[in-house]
Amino acid sequence: MSDVKTEPFEEYRSLLFAVAYRMLGTAADAEDVVQDAWLRWSAADRSAVADPKAYLVRITTNVALDRLRSVRARRETYVGPWLPEPMLTSPDVAENAELSESVSMAMLVVLETLSPLERAVFVLKDVFGYPYAEIAAALDRSEASVRQLGTRARKHVEARRPRFEAGGTERRAATERFLDVVVGGDINRLMEVLAPDVTLWTDGGGKVRAARRVIEGVTKVARWLSKVVGQPYRGVEPEDMRIRRVDVNGEPALLVEGPDGPLGTITVDVDEDNLVRAVHLVANPDKLTAVAEGRTLSM
Repeated sequence: MSDVKTEPFEEYRSLLFAVAYRMLGTAADAEDVVQDAWLRWSAADRSAVADPKAYLVRITTNVALDRLRSVRARRETYVGPWLPEPMLTSPDVAENAELSESVSMAMLVVLETLSPLERAVFVLKDVFGYPYAEIAAALDRSEASVRQLGTRARKHVEARRPRFEAGGTERRAATERFLDVVVGGDINRLMEVLAPDVTLWTDGGGKVRAARRVIEGVTKVARWLSKVVGQPYRGVEPEDMRIRRVDVNGEPALLVEGPDGPLGTITVDVDEDNLVRAVHLVANPDKLTAVAEGRTLSM
């Protein structure tokens, strides 16, 4: 006989993970939050739960908030630039422009600059479309204060992550051109596809070779990329590496693999002129587990 407590939780598990991942930026932390939410759900009095979905989202949001507050201190002492943990995404995510943008590396980097409460409100309202009244109930705050949090968060995000005028197909084509050029390693062609104010983020977490600070400017970024392409990395010779095209966080990406698993992922952010304005390279082995396991973020 199936467990009546398990059925509603399993029905909404992917939603809960999606909320937690956008709140925290790592699959490992999100999975821990979902597991904690399950424990709380298991101990709940079912007769007092009128809406299981709302109840589970509320639990997950508050557990994620507590965890976000605790991990922020660790991220302040992180070695080098901090980037979210990449996750493979399915074609349906890539085809939905709003959905793919909500999990893009660029968006998750911007969400890191919000306060925990602002991030919670933005994720629930702007990504998942929850009304302010429900968010206020979930956070145990007044609707007026939640609206203020939402307004501040939205202005902050829009200032740092303006919406594209070009369509998703054009952005994808621009990204594909960049990935082609990176594989070729031609510095002159690289400079043609990079925006003048492009930034390069390399997350090695102090565990593998990576730039310790964000690299800025088309010349410096092009030189760095052309220099590392075709070089040994983590003891793996170039001829033993495999470069695969995959979708990561709703965007075309390069997955660089060695004999023992992933060495890194490369994703980019494209501006209104379809030039690359940010490159995100994740090489920290701790953040490649989900990719290595083939886990897919479905929503």
